[in-house]
Amino acid sequence: MEFNWDSISEFSALYGMRAFVSLLIFIIGKKGALFLSSLIIKGMRKSQIDETIISFFSSIIYGGFLIIIILASLSNLGFDTTSFIAVLGAAGLAIGLALQGTLSNVGAGVLIVFFRPFKIGHAVVLAGESGTVETINLFSTMIKTPDNKQIIIPNSAVIGKSIVNISAKETRRLDMIFTISYESNLSHAKEILQALIQEDTRILTEPPFLIAVSELAETGVKIIVRIWVKSDDYFPVNYDFLEKTKLAFDAGGIVIPRIQPLMK
Repeated sequence: MEFNWDSISEFSALYGMRAFVSLLIFIIGKKGALFLSSLIIKGMRKSQIDETIISFFSSIIYGGFLIIIILASLSNLGFDTTSFIAVLGAAGLAIGLALQGTLSNVGAGVLIVFFRPFKIGHAVVLAGESGTVETINLFSTMIKTPDNKQIIIPNSAVIGKSIVNISAKETRRLDMIFTISYESNLSHAKEILQALIQEDTRILTEPPFLIAVSELAETGVKIIVRIWVKSDDYFPVNYDFLEKTKLAFDAGGIVIPRIQPLMK
């Protein structure tokens, strides 16, 4: 059997040229994809988009460009890319269904970073858990509880329930209720509470404080105290005010009634 060297030469020249062009398409296309991705990333940074989202989308954008370049290179070599695209689409659908829960967390993570309902360092209540935000990523949000426990909450659970951001506002209203006996002097008790409020410089003068009788209960007269403080001072003022009130009531002869145990 004789080889047709002319045909082989023509075939080699043709497909050699195609292979060379395909290689050029891949190399130039890859550099172009890097250039376009960098331009998009710069634009996102100028728009002050969070770095977590930039990192995530930069990978997706570059990967998308790379797939297009590979398909163009294969098409130039004479491969039928239609079936390849169909297989790729089916594989993407299967992967999407398999990772449905993970992708929902990613989508929720993007929403959290875009809309910023809370930031790192904020005191929050997320999915029923209270703590300080330590980390926000595309899959989960990590908070630290007041007793130093670490809780990792999937982002889909964060978005799926109400979000309470305690640190969103600079000030908070502190409500406290004190019960005094019916025999105690109500006016004197209110004067003591007012003096304690006025001597604590952490308590804000605006909005004005409130001291009022909230209920004539079976156990005694309930007095509500409403004051405004900076968010960072909320718990320190609360603890100090309770202690100072007990000591001041004792010194002023104001009786806090004991709670009687239930009869068995």
